[in-house]
Amino acid sequence: MSNRIHLHLLSDSTGETLEMLAKAALAQFEDADVVRHFWPMVRSRQHLERILPELKANPGLVLFTLVNPETRERLEQACTQSGLPAVPILDRVTEALEKALGQEAHGRPGRQHAMDQAYFNRVEAIQFTIAHDDGIGWEDWEEADIMLAGVSRSSKTPTSIYLANRGYKVANIPLVVESPPPSKLFELKHPMVVGLTTAPERLVQIRRNRLLTLNEERQTDYVDNERVKDEVKFARRMFADNGWAVIDVTRRSIEETAAAVIRLYNERKARGTRQGAKPI
Repeated sequence: MSNRIHLHLLSDSTGETLEMLAKAALAQFEDADVVRHFWPMVRSRQHLERILPELKANPGLVLFTLVNPETRERLEQACTQSGLPAVPILDRVTEALEKALGQEAHGRPGRQHAMDQAYFNRVEAIQFTIAHDDGIGWEDWEEADIMLAGVSRSSKTPTSIYLANRGYKVANIPLVVESPPPSKLFELKHPMVVGLTTAPERLVQIRRNRLLTLNEERQTDYVDNERVKDEVKFARRMFADNGWAVIDVTRRSIEETAAAVIRLYNERKARGTRQGAKPI
């Protein structure tokens, strides 16, 4: 039996939510050969009519988030005629919220992407994070929500950017044995400092791959096994001495690491105290 399917994603907004949900669901299936067809900003009957022939030519599963009744009804009608399963993926959640809140949902396309204060806060967080990457701008670290520390190639920057997209102001600092970080790092009150660590063997592998992309094949301390072990020990000792939370990123994706950081941040915020050291 073939595992190949065509997956059509139709949204009246950017489709970000739709893509994220589809990706999460597909992660539960191994070896699935999925051909994705992405149709964002479908806000008129005319636009939909241009898409319908593509659905018929590539039959598969249709997932959609359309709030306009006319557009939605036409899509469902066309899918029924072509024998295509069509799933309005937010309906059950919306219905449950309507019941719980005792009010009807507003049928406005792209409502979740409105340029409200949360949007501007997220933009500000991204700008702050980019300006405070890799130890830059230490004078402003107190303004951060989260401070990530770790040796080179321990996922500090990508994790910072991911968290910034979630609205958190993040700064990060590389820990180098020969170059102590600014004393400001040990005096921070507002930001939650989190240490990122990883298995030395994995770190060596990542660094070797990094050097290969730079066409650098010389053997250096940067990828020396014993040297890297000393770096990791140095960082872990600093985490423990300062009571910082610690997350092992060895087998974690960026999303998983960020989720762990957010959980620690929310726990700390709920307690109103500084996060103590705790390996994750």
